[in-house]
Amino acid sequence: MPRARVFGLALLTAFTMTAALAPAQAAEKAFGKITRLDPRLDKLVPKDAQMEQLAEGFDWSEGPVWIKDGGYLLFSDIPPNKVMKWKEGEGISLFMHPAGYTGVADYSPEPGSNGLNVNKKGEITFCEHGDRRISVLTKNGGKRTLVDNYQGKRLNSPNDSAFKSNGDLYFTDPPYGLPKNFDDPRRELDFCGVYRLGTDGKLTLLTKDMTRPNGIAFSPDEKTLYVAQSDLEAAIWMAFDVKADGTLGQGRKFFDATPWVKEGKKGLPDGMKVDAAGNLFATGPGGLHIFAPDGTHLGTLETGQATGNCAWGDDGSTLYINADMYLVRIKLSTKGAGW
Repeated sequence: MPRARVFGLALLTAFTMTAALAPAQAAEKAFGKITRLDPRLDKLVPKDAQMEQLAEGFDWSEGPVWIKDGGYLLFSDIPPNKVMKWKEGEGISLFMHPAGYTGVADYSPEPGSNGLNVNKKGEITFCEHGDRRISVLTKNGGKRTLVDNYQGKRLNSPNDSAFKSNGDLYFTDPPYGLPKNFDDPRRELDFCGVYRLGTDGKLTLLTKDMTRPNGIAFSPDEKTLYVAQSDLEAAIWMAFDVKADGTLGQGRKFFDATPWVKEGKKGLPDGMKVDAAGNLFATGPGGLHIFAPDGTHLGTLETGQATGNCAWGDDGSTLYINADMYLVRIKLSTKGAGW
């Protein structure tokens, strides 16, 4: 999701991956509120549950991922081109800088990485705005480009990704990282695509019918692919049937949040995750919304902020949330799909 921020990028020559202190460490404290709309929510969110603020002071936090091997969370802070690390007992430190743009001149208000993920080898993958690619951080510490073009034309600015169990990577490609967004002369593609990068390296365009594809997630059985659309005029979540060959079939409107946007609620449909029972935890106008697989809106974790993304962590029952300048978590009675 785009953020209008004034930002100057200094010349950077190398990755910084040591533990350097970053935005303000915040004592854990109550954050936001929980709105319950359906009794089914009580089985997912304990009645005494409360969001906790873990840290603050980021420009626009996004794209979190839990690193199981190390027991810590990584997330992007997009405008300053950084990936931050949070670990229990240690708090916040700088993990990587630069993270999504390695050029030598100022680029855009949002040059950094966005969605982070982990592949089957335990390697971290990055959706990079400034370098307009999907990359992977190999075990020996070097970054490698996985894909940066479709049929010879550069991608816009990859936003978010989801791995299928067979290793295929599905991702969205809106132009939010480009200096002039949709009107940027650097654009080489005249659409915003949803793609699949196969384990064989082949890139397949799955759909170009969404105006602003953003967050992306699979149902537990991988028969449905959810894609958020962060469009002010059509703020929706789509659900696509996944065919046996991995391509997409019929899409349907899963939920329409456009009225919430018109009411002035902060945020747009953005990052999301799915629990083991198929419930969708989706950031959007007003905070993080929880939907049953049938599309019923069960309730909302109201953050009061434009909320970008979320990730399962710890033993799979803790949800970490990037809410603008804040890092937040909540402990739930359900677990993420695949835990």
